[in-house]
Amino acid sequence: MRRHENSLLSLIEPAMYEELAKHAVVVDLVQGDVLADVHDTIDKVYFPHSGIISSVVELAGGGAIETGMIGRDGEFGAGLVLDDKISVNHVAVQVGGFASTFDAKFINQFAERHPAFRRLMMSYEHFHLAQVQQTAACNAVHSVQARTCKWLLRMRELAGDELTVTQQFLAQMMGVRRTSVTGVAIELQKAGMISHSRGRIQILDVEKIRRWACECHEDVQHHYDRLFPPNVG
Repeated sequence: MRRHENSLLSLIEPAMYEELAKHAVVVDLVQGDVLADVHDTIDKVYFPHSGIISSVVELAGGGAIETGMIGRDGEFGAGLVLDDKISVNHVAVQVGGFASTFDAKFINQFAERHPAFRRLMMSYEHFHLAQVQQTAACNAVHSVQARTCKWLLRMRELAGDELTVTQQFLAQMMGVRRTSVTGVAIELQKAGMISHSRGRIQILDVEKIRRWACECHEDVQHHYDRLFPPNVG
């Protein structure tokens, strides 16, 4: 387990981290793998080193919309485990990578012995809730173009400039028609901001994407920085 590859793990004091690391199992995050479904009891906690985990609300009519992304700056499962809650969303791997995993019962016991760890995990749950709320407001108010640019910024932050993702998947995650995303992708490519081919998007001009994006990415980042100041750790 490489501590520096997950921002939350890097905030844990060394002695506590050494105890935690003995119980870690590093696993592949395979694109499409389902980590939890609605009403599932959580039996593993994930701290991604790379890749992206998506929290998705699935609708009865067959649609779905993403409410939050979890990458190397976060974790999935700890807050639910500590509060004895079940998953309320469909949670799946959006971009492949690696993660340190822990048995849920161990994490619960570890948090009881280490209040600082519990506080850290609950702070992340507070951030994740803020991300979900910001996403709901963004989906209701902002244009598909602005939302696409916001989504690309967040993806780039977690997975780099070359993204393995289809327009169909992006449309599903944003809760819009594929034709809407295709139109935006053509506009972004004409403006020299991205290049896209089947299943891949290459980011070419991140500053222009930032200018075209809505304020939501920046607002969510401000939430994170207030809870986890960059100069800590």
